[in-house]
Amino acid sequence: MAYLGENTPKLGFGLMRLPMIERDIDENQTKDMVDIFMENGFTYFDTAYGYNGGKSEEMAKIAIVDRYPRDSFTLATKLPAWAGANNAEEAKQMFHTSMARTGVEYFDYYLLHNISATRIKSFDDYGIWDYVLELKEQGLIKHVGFSYHDRAELLDEILTKHPEMEFVQLQINYGDWENGTVQSRLNYETVRKHGKPVVIMEPIKGGLLANPAPSIRAVFEEADPNLSCASWAIRFAASLEGVITVLSGMSTLEQMTDNVSYMKNFAPLNEQEQGVILKAQEALTNLQSVPCTACEYCVADCPENIAIPTIFEMMNREMIYGDARSARFGYSFEVGERKASKCIECGLCEEVCPQEIKVRDMLKIAVEKYETEMPGGAPGGPGGPPR
Repeated sequence: MAYLGENTPKLGFGLMRLPMIERDIDENQTKDMVDIFMENGFTYFDTAYGYNGGKSEEMAKIAIVDRYPRDSFTLATKLPAWAGANNAEEAKQMFHTSMARTGVEYFDYYLLHNISATRIKSFDDYGIWDYVLELKEQGLIKHVGFSYHDRAELLDEILTKHPEMEFVQLQINYGDWENGTVQSRLNYETVRKHGKPVVIMEPIKGGLLANPAPSIRAVFEEADPNLSCASWAIRFAASLEGVITVLSGMSTLEQMTDNVSYMKNFAPLNEQEQGVILKAQEALTNLQSVPCTACEYCVADCPENIAIPTIFEMMNREMIYGDARSARFGYSFEVGERKASKCIECGLCEEVCPQEIKVRDMLKIAVEKYETEMPGGAPGGPGGPPR
């Protein structure tokens, strides 16, 4: 059965991690990357109201909108009602700000940005669900959907309540496929159960799967030493059914050239290649990590409501992928006030943990790693959200 975006090329250009010159986006290199992308038949660009403080949307105008016919590309952006809006009027104004920045007369895909249990209230209170449908009726939006970072149970509730949403953007990659916190597989299956197509984000897990641990790299090099590790990750995501496109947040001409080389004539992974992915996933599970399955029994019993599974996810990000910077920023961005230092060492979490994790000891390690100043006095260092 046909689905929205079925004939869209399976590689999308995520404008979140554009090349930088100090604090500014590198305009010339971005234009070159856009040209390579378009010349190879790709059309889908993804930005958001908050990316680079609005500079990503502005660069979309400079590098794409001002240089190509409107019907030659597809543009998606997002509205974060939870970010700085104090009332419905301010939240709704974000749409018009995005239009002014990008210089378009309509958006092909418009998303409610980063829906989760803690952020959905803003969209409900400000009437954003109905607002985007009004914009669609006015011809200002072609298709409406939302990006999502939470558990499959809540996603099922949202899609049941809002069947008018046409698509969902999910974090999906082979590393997070069975991850109890990210729930890539469960969320994907939930969206497909509701008959909606998927836009995939983080297919390379913020770049971590482009340069994985040696044991994982060895699996791919044995299968085909001429293919990049990133290519396996993106092709895994693009091979799923019902996928509109797979977003890659490319930052260099080299990344762009590599991605278009194997996605220009994309073919889904065959049975043998799927076996290679399974071997890589097995190698991933054998790496040292906190054996948390994100069952959340510990959270239910925690008197301080500490985000224990999320904290362990950040610790595993560092242990498995060796990316301390991303783990530290992710800790700040995802954990927020539910941090490890709030632990009163009551031990209730350990009493209910099926994996028998020494939770209190792990939380002390997290405090030392992520709640102390980095060398030079910086609390976290530069960077963006891990998604």
